[in-house]
Amino acid sequence: MHTAAPSSFAGISDLIAVLVLLSVFVMFRAQLIRSQVRLYAGQSALVAILTGFLATSHHIVELYAFGAISIVLKVVVVPKVITRFVDRAETNLSSSASLGVASMTLIAIGVAVIGLFTMDSIHFESTALPSAALAISVATVLVAFLLVIFRSDVVSQAMGFLSMENGVSVASLVVASGIPLVVDVAFLFDLLVAAVVFGLMMRVHHARTQTLSTEPLDRLKG
Repeated sequence: MHTAAPSSFAGISDLIAVLVLLSVFVMFRAQLIRSQVRLYAGQSALVAILTGFLATSHHIVELYAFGAISIVLKVVVVPKVITRFVDRAETNLSSSASLGVASMTLIAIGVAVIGLFTMDSIHFESTALPSAALAISVATVLVAFLLVIFRSDVVSQAMGFLSMENGVSVASLVVASGIPLVVDVAFLFDLLVAAVVFGLMMRVHHARTQTLSTEPLDRLKG
C-alpha cells in the first residue's frame, strides 16, 4: 500500500496534466503543420515528465524505463519521422480546418467541460496520481478526437490521434501505474506501429493526390 501523496505532489501532477490538455487546445490554433508536430513533441515530453515524477515519488522503478522509452519514441523518433515526411512532400505546410478557430475552440471547451464533469461524478480513488488527473486525461482524449474530426489534413489528424494516445497514457498512470514493464513496452510498441501506419498512409495519399488535404477523399462520399 502506498502512503497518501502530499498536496504538493497532487498540485504538480494536476498542473502537468492541465498543460497536456492545453497543448491540444494550442494545436487548434496552430496553422503550420510543423508547429503541431512540435506541440506534440512537447506534450509527449510533459507526459514523460509526469511519468518520471510519479516514479520518483512512489518508487516505481518500471516507470523510469517507460518514461525513457517514451522520450525516445514520442519526443524524438515519431516527430522526426513526420517532419521528414512533411519536408519531402514539398506541398502546402499549413493545416486546414472545416470550422473557424474560434468555433473549434468553443466546441472543444464544451467537450472538455463535459469530460471533466462526467469523470468528476465517478468517485475513483487512486494510490498513484490524484483522481483529478484522470478527469483531465479524459478531457484530453475528447478534445484530441475533435482535432481529428475538424482538421482536414492527414498530418493534423495524425497529431490528434497521437495526442489521444498521450491522454490515454496519463489515464493509465492514474489507474494502473504499477503494471509490469513488459505491458508498458507493448503499449509503446503499438504506438510505434500506429506511427508507421500513419506514415505509410500519408505517403500513399500524397502520392495519389499531391496534397496532404483529405478533401479529395471527402468528395468520394455518396
